[in-house]
Parts: sequence; C-alpha cells; structure tokens
Amino acid sequence: MDLSAINPVLLIASLMVAATPLLLAAIGELVVERAGVLNLGVEGMMIVGAIAGFAISVETTSPFLGVIAAALCGALLSLLFAFLTQFALANQVASGLALTLFGLGLSALMGQSYVGVRPPAMARLDIPVLSDLPVVGPILFSHDPILYFGLGLTAAVWAWLKYSRGGLVLRAVGENHDAAHALGYNVVRVRVLAIMFGGACAGIGGAYISLIRVPQWTEGMTAGIGWIALALVVFASWKPWRALLGAYLFGGINVLQLNLQAAGVAIPVEYLAMSPYLITILVLVIMSADKSGAPASLGRAFHASH
Repeated sequence: MDLSAINPVLLIASLMVAATPLLLAAIGELVVERAGVLNLGVEGMMIVGAIAGFAISVETTSPFLGVIAAALCGALLSLLFAFLTQFALANQVASGLALTLFGLGLSALMGQSYVGVRPPAMARLDIPVLSDLPVVGPILFSHDPILYFGLGLTAAVWAWLKYSRGGLVLRAVGENHDAAHALGYNVVRVRVLAIMFGGACAGIGGAYISLIRVPQWTEGMTAGIGWIALALVVFASWKPWRALLGAYLFGGINVLQLNLQAAGVAIPVEYLAMSPYLITILVLVIMSADKSGAPASLGRAFHASH
C-alpha cells in the first residue's frame, strides 16, 4: 500500500471531471421535476447521448458537433416520454423505465461499429496565466469547456428558477398544475419544454462520458450514472446548488476509490467499487426525512378537462 502515490491536485481535478456528467444530468432532471414530472428515463437518454455524441465526433472529427448532436438526440428521445405522459397520459414511472430500456437497446445497436475506435480529443480550455498557477491552476483553470458549461448551467438554472417569470411559471406548474391552468398557463407546453431541456442535459452528460471522461465507446458505459442523477435530485431537495454539491461528493468518492485501488489499499476491490453507491444510498436515507422541497404535483398527470 502506497498512499503517497495519490496526488491530491490530480485527485481534485479528476473529481471535477467525474462529477460533470452527473451534474449535467441532475440539473436537467431537477428542472423536469420542478415542473411536476418524474422522468426515470435519464439513464436511457444519457447512453443514447453517449453513442450519438461519439459517432458524430468520429465521423465529423469535431467533438463540439458531437456534443450538440448528443443534446439533440437526448431532447428527441425525451419527446417520446413527453408524448406518452403528457398527451397519452401514460404512467410516468412505467414510461420512464421503458425509455431507459429502449435507450440501452438502441445505443447497443448504434454503437456496434464504434467499439475500439478513438474519438477526436476535445481541447482543454487553458486560461492564460491562471492555468500556470501552482495547485490552483491545474484544479480550476485547465479543464475542458463542457465542465465550465456545467458549472455555468447550474448558476443559470438557479437564477432562472429564483428570479425569472419563466421560472416562477415552471414552479407554479410543479406545485399545483390545476391552479396554474386556471391562471391561463399552458401546463402541457411548460412540461414538454422542461422534459426536452432535461433530455438535452442528459444527452450532453452521456457525451461527456464517451468523449472526455472515458474517450471510447463501450456498451452500457453510463453504468448507472443516470440513476444516481435521479437520486441526487432528491438529495439536493430540488435545489441546483445542492445538486452541485452532491455531484462533487459522488465524483470525489468515485475518484478516491479508483486511486485507493491503484495505491494497493488492502480492501477488496469489489467493496471499493461499491462504496460510491452505498454512500449515495446512505445519504438518501438520511435526507429522506426532509421532503419539504418536493413539488406538490410531482408525478401527477394533468388532465386538460380540469
């Protein structure tokens, strides 16, 4: 066992990378749930975003086009869920689970010819002078643009929900869709737009995994990140800044267990690999007592006849 082999600067920088796909998916789902919709299809949208982003990046040699394609594919896939739940009034839980299963199967089919292929690398956004600073530079100022986009998106969603009229309408729909409808707001349109936003965020999160975090394509490579994102929204009590905190907590535990494995810590590898998920469950159990942040209409179908 050699703990001195763990570089704390690299550990923190890796933590930020590991947290980013989770943060993107969680922020998207947070907006969906604040609109009163529960979409359990996050994992399916992420894995389709992962293969779509990977395929377009390889074919066009542009990682940015790949990320845009992943967002579009995630949003398009979410429209299927929106149609089922907002127009056909199907059960949201069943529709979300079906979306995940569909996404996993579709991605496996789409990705058959991309196994073993290396995608084009996305350039890091090295900020002059700041990225050369000792310790702080590599941790904060030497990352890819999508990581900074995730942080900016978190701040934007927080400000939009808290201060904008659109955020107020979204929250009103999530709290009491019948009252929002009586006031003249188009509940279905608000929810469909929120679902598409969540799908786009999940798609980008999936592409981040296949293009940046693990630059390759393997079947099922999201490995439960979508489910963790769903749990993270509850952990965050539907607040963006707490989602950021939770994503970094999970990302940190995940990276730490990989570093401990590399350092040869005398704990079975299986236990270390389980640790991020076990801690997530533990945190959820502790947080479950606080349901104050849950939108009142969450998971309830809206009937326009009301």
